[in-house]
Amino acid sequence: MSQKVALITGASSGIGKEAAIELKNKDFTVYAAARRIDKMQDLATKGIRPISLDVTNDESMIQAVNEILKKEGRIDILVNNAGYGSYGAVEDIPMEEARRQMEVNVFGLARMIQLVTPIMRKNKFGKIVNVSSMGGKIWTNFGGWYHATKFAVEGLSDCLRLELEPFGIDVIVVEPGGIKTDWGIIAAESLKKVSAKGAYAQAANKAAEGMIKNYTGNQLSKPELIARTIGKAVTVKRPKTRYLVGFMAKPMVFMKTVFGDRAYDRIIKRFG
Repeated sequence: MSQKVALITGASSGIGKEAAIELKNKDFTVYAAARRIDKMQDLATKGIRPISLDVTNDESMIQAVNEILKKEGRIDILVNNAGYGSYGAVEDIPMEEARRQMEVNVFGLARMIQLVTPIMRKNKFGKIVNVSSMGGKIWTNFGGWYHATKFAVEGLSDCLRLELEPFGIDVIVVEPGGIKTDWGIIAAESLKKVSAKGAYAQAANKAAEGMIKNYTGNQLSKPELIARTIGKAVTVKRPKTRYLVGFMAKPMVFMKTVFGDRAYDRIIKRFG
């Protein structure tokens, strides 16, 4: 039997890059997808196959999937990892940017699922891993549009699990906590750009500085932890529906669940 084929989006850095290495080490044929192939040349030296893919461009997604199917005849694993955090007051973020946040984090993810499901259903086997966040269960200051996308991924994944289970396809949600990548710095810069002045300036600057401090410190989990979690999820016979893992993921969700919304709000306001 030929090697199982995995496709990972957002694989040029961070979690996606480490997941590509992890699955390659587990003897998968791995396609690492991102907009810029030049940023994945180091993966090519490891036997991983870079492929150009833009999750905001339908033609790009169709072309990438068709190219893999033409070469391999199958896609067994889809890891939907592409995404980013657009931070700023809901009032301040232009609707064009809000739509882009949804396009990347939700609609691109959903479109990739639409494209790979037919071959998985035909083969009566598949594993779809949607990289959500602890931010799909809790919230932070000025992350309204980002959290909206992750809450959407959670609900979409639950419904999809019911739809695809009869065809031998597992839907798995991975919910990282704080991970040592550029994600937080980019989100903080976004927050400063749109809300560092005006009505939200004081709170926005405090939140941005807190994010920068966290993401330049040493407390956050390494992306390899999430990569290992993904590797486990796609190799066990019966994976969990959710994997909540990484710095502060379980404590934060626990606090919100136990203490309720108002108490959680006070905690976030104090520290975020």
